[in-house]
Amino acid sequence: MFTGIVTAVGEVLAVETREVGVRLRIASPYDPDGIAMGASIAHAGVCLTVVDRGRVADGRGWHEIEVSPETLRCTTMGEWVVGSKINLERSLCLGDEMGGHLVTGHVDGLAVVEELTMEGDMAVFRFRVPHELARFIAPKGSVALDGTSLTVNDVTGDTFTVQFIPHTLTVTTWGERRVGDRIDVEVDLMARYVARLRDADGAPN
Repeated sequence: MFTGIVTAVGEVLAVETREVGVRLRIASPYDPDGIAMGASIAHAGVCLTVVDRGRVADGRGWHEIEVSPETLRCTTMGEWVVGSKINLERSLCLGDEMGGHLVTGHVDGLAVVEELTMEGDMAVFRFRVPHELARFIAPKGSVALDGTSLTVNDVTGDTFTVQFIPHTLTVTTWGERRVGDRIDVEVDLMARYVARLRDADGAPN
């Protein structure tokens, strides 16, 4: 489990195409000595398993992950190339501060940035999500976008807006996002289960 509070920005160092899926090497500020083999790290909101780790010449740590064809199909990971920047979060430990909301690291779909407006030093993004995900997005509710826990401002049909403070724009990849970019989306866990219960009870959506 994760909280959607990004703790580092990683960089893709290598992309190795395998017979099935790909293997990625990611550089980050994380100390590789503190990353256990098999540990879970969220990459732009996608929970993946560490299969190797070490250091590059400049002293930064790196870790490697293996990505299945299904994950490449359902997320933005198929678009990553050497140099791509990625929001990272280590997995939640019992007793850690819950600064965001509960995030599983299982991406539900892809959103598209439809509009970006600057309001002073803050940025307002409008996203469009697939119709089947729109019912899980509520005003003032939580959503994880590229692994970042965010609060929804307003919802109109299949679109919604989020306002980003300068700190978030600086310490994550969001300061580099532009109109047309695709974004990994994980809807709020509670919203998903409430909808499932309603469906099971035969209640109207």
